[in-house]
Amino acid sequence: MRHVLALDQGTTSSRALVVAADGRVVGRGQRELTQHFPQPGWVEHDADEIWQTTLDSAREAIAQAGVMPDAIGITNQRETIIVWDRETGRPIDRALVWQDRRTAARCAALRAAGQAESLYEVTGLVPDPYFSATKLEWLLQHKARESQIPMERLAAGTVDTWLIWKLTGGAVHATDPTNASRTMLFDINSMAWSTRLLALFGVHESLLPEVRASSGDFGASVAEWFGAPIPIRGVAGDQQAALFGQGCWSAGESKNTYGTGAFLLLHTGEKRPVGGQGILTTIACDAHGRTAYALEAGIFIAGAAVQWLRDGLGLLGKAPESEQMARALTSNDGVYFVPALTGLGAPAWEPDARGMIVGLTRGTTREHLVRAALEAMAYGTADVLDAMRGASGAPLDVLRVDGGATFNDWLMQFQADVLGVPVERPDVIETTAMGAAGLAGIAAGVWADAPAFFASRTYQRFTPATASTGASNPARSGLGGWRRAVRATVSWARDRDG
Repeated sequence: MRHVLALDQGTTSSRALVVAADGRVVGRGQRELTQHFPQPGWVEHDADEIWQTTLDSAREAIAQAGVMPDAIGITNQRETIIVWDRETGRPIDRALVWQDRRTAARCAALRAAGQAESLYEVTGLVPDPYFSATKLEWLLQHKARESQIPMERLAAGTVDTWLIWKLTGGAVHATDPTNASRTMLFDINSMAWSTRLLALFGVHESLLPEVRASSGDFGASVAEWFGAPIPIRGVAGDQQAALFGQGCWSAGESKNTYGTGAFLLLHTGEKRPVGGQGILTTIACDAHGRTAYALEAGIFIAGAAVQWLRDGLGLLGKAPESEQMARALTSNDGVYFVPALTGLGAPAWEPDARGMIVGLTRGTTREHLVRAALEAMAYGTADVLDAMRGASGAPLDVLRVDGGATFNDWLMQFQADVLGVPVERPDVIETTAMGAAGLAGIAAGVWADAPAFFASRTYQRFTPATASTGASNPARSGLGGWRRAVRATVSWARDRDG
């Protein structure tokens, strides 16, 4: 039986799966990744640690599986940017993470200069520090000059590009369209780096990777890493990989991933859709791993809010305890938590927003705060989904979900109740890694096509509690209080009078 090694490099950890041709996961590995916060709003990763944790996870998964994989698929945290010296292989500084907000002023200046519309027309994105361009500009202005390394020796890329470069021993400097589309430097109409935007952000095209098909040839790992070369045959950004892994290959199909953040994608097919209302247009994959389009809405903080309550405030010992704590209450008693710990994404797009908890009384307990963090994931999803449906006119009959937070049955039922439509959770919730495996395995001939890759998947369905009874929906009615809390958060960010 043939196998694929899927490397899933995320924001808080690096994971690896060995997936057999019959869909079974036969090997797993995982390592946590250190988070660096040198200043408020700044978020960094050590690029060498990204590589080492990925390598260690991969070796663990292969050892557990006891097989040599036939191909490698890579999926990664998007927008995070790294610059390194081609000769030494050393990064010039830490990676600037997608959550990093240090370039908020630059993005505000772009909006003030009237660049937002033209940026959206070319890239499908909005001027926000979330995306790679202003972070890369900052690294070139502040770190590349300090290093005094000649520009022709420097290479830049998102995390997938860094991993490909390391795996191939520096032989391949490449990315795929899904990751390129998140840089705010890539023209999603012509599928090429935008000369105008490179000039706008002071980026030499020689720095940037070659853009190759998501399901295709990215070279091979050098033998020293795993004992033999393994072809790299699939690459996609984490959210697009999850979309593929959920079997959403055609227009009208959607998924939501609850990880560090929450990201909802709606596949729109081969034609670029009309966005707006704070919704992004991005590149996705069709059933063959070829370029397609999708609408996307991103919530920057989702599961990370529970992690913060655990690690920052000590309100719970382990994240799974959140389910029991939420069930201990019959309602939120008017307590809402807007987890804008790194700004607000869609649909508000307010980089200066910060976390806010409202509705506190003498009767508020830690259970209220934990439940409010879970509810925020569901309410935030409802907000962006409403905006997405408004922009596209697409109906929603079911939402497929994945990510670590979907282990929480209470949250999944609450999400179904808020949306009023069924929520489906797959048997293997690591759909991001599974999507990378699928893209690589199809290119390598492990699966004949996408339906063959997806054939073994099954789902658990959470049906809205009020669907058959016609009763009032208390979960949905809480949206009013949530939106009031969001408006207060945005108002606080924009009120600079002191």
